[in-house]
Amino acid sequence: MDIRKEKTEKAIKNAFMELRSKKSLEKITVKELCSLACINKSTFYSHYEDIYALSEALETETVASVLRSIPHAQEYSFENLNVVAKELCLAFVSHLSLIQILFSGRGHSYLADKLETEIKKTVFEKYPEYKDDVEKNIWLSYCIHGLYFAYWNNRDVDIETLLDVIEKIV
Repeated sequence: MDIRKEKTEKAIKNAFMELRSKKSLEKITVKELCSLACINKSTFYSHYEDIYALSEALETETVASVLRSIPHAQEYSFENLNVVAKELCLAFVSHLSLIQILFSGRGHSYLADKLETEIKKTVFEKYPEYKDDVEKNIWLSYCIHGLYFAYWNNRDVDIETLLDVIEKIV
């Protein structure tokens, strides 16, 4: 990607994040985003189909970044999920500002769904025999969603206490 495209992409994303921090996704217009990013509408549309495609791209980037920030993710197994849970919580904390902006409102549970999809993909690449194992699938869904919502609904609890409780549960 050349430098102009990178600068334009960054301007679009920064403008979107600024707008998204102040209003719901449905209330953001391409016109106001373009004005804030100092670009033409045609430039925006050469990068994204619409505001929702831009939001989806940023959400996907954030989920990938959360998962990349989990140390040694490829080394985990069902025997040490307490460690996975702890490190996933820490990954949430390190991306909290992005998560709060991109997944506020209607997108709140959407993050857990995206995380589940990506984590299962990683697990099933390492353990293909688990892909059709109903018990493992249910267990992963339960842990991922439970962990996320336990974290999200208890953000005001100090992180060490939250991590200790989650680790005990898992």
